[in-house]
Amino acid sequence: MSEQNNWERGVLEKLALSALHEQRRARHWNIFFRTLTFGFLFIVLFATMGWFDNKEPKLGSGKHTALIDLQGVISADSGASADNLIPSLQAAFKDSSTEAVILRINSPGGSPVQAGQINDEISRLRALYPQIPLYAVVDDICASGGYYIAVAADKIFVDKASLIGSIGVRMDGFGFTGVMEKVGVERRLITAGANKGFMDPFSAMNPAQQEYAKQMLAEIHQQFIDVVKKGRGKRLKESPDTFSGLVWNGQKGVEMGLADGLGNVDSVARDVIKNENIVDFTVKEGFADRLAKRFGAGVASAFPGFSTSMSGVTLR
Repeated sequence: MSEQNNWERGVLEKLALSALHEQRRARHWNIFFRTLTFGFLFIVLFATMGWFDNKEPKLGSGKHTALIDLQGVISADSGASADNLIPSLQAAFKDSSTEAVILRINSPGGSPVQAGQINDEISRLRALYPQIPLYAVVDDICASGGYYIAVAADKIFVDKASLIGSIGVRMDGFGFTGVMEKVGVERRLITAGANKGFMDPFSAMNPAQQEYAKQMLAEIHQQFIDVVKKGRGKRLKESPDTFSGLVWNGQKGVEMGLADGLGNVDSVARDVIKNENIVDFTVKEGFADRLAKRFGAGVASAFPGFSTSMSGVTLR
């Protein structure tokens, strides 16, 4: 009887150990496949967000037309920043196989500083490489800061329905003093410097500060006007509305001298440059770059007491 009990106990122990080993193997395979799945998902995520973006242009063989895209609002923390556009322009002009450069613009405008830096660099590169022309081609819109950049080109081409112009400057924001009075909220602003609370949206409008803001905008507007006149020269047919901030369709823009003709990237490469071998030199902003910029913006927003109170000046 004792021997039978020992035999049964031994069989049960073996079965239990076998089941335990099977569970361990299943758990190991489960962990393996989960890790594999998560790794695959992370690769897809990073690829989608641009982690693996290659910042170097994909060069073709032989002579080519260099293409650079300027898309969206022009700002220091966007894809349409001077940090992205200037290296793209430099690479396109420096390439010995580049016959001409097309700057494709689809932008409502943005920072006058960023637009000014890009405009200056285009002018510098055109002087450094006089044999390489640069043509601006407008998609849906090339307004304000976008047009500030476009006027540095040799010629500007638009679609007849493109929107172009908006040569003006703005500083916008909101005033909450009336709402604060209704809900019983008191604004407590402590500054060192008589104008440190300049254009604070939670304080009543200061007439002297408002006048100063208008003067500052007028000066930036004049800078914009000077850049347009320099870039367009005698082609520009000035009217009282030219620098009023109005926007026009592409056909009207050609008539006003804001643009030189109708065309798109393919037609300009084919009919103007005579080289349809288009190579994209646009610097692609990777995920790491975007993350760094957002982290920087997050750190800045974490200290609101030390931030400026006025809205940014934009060419829009």
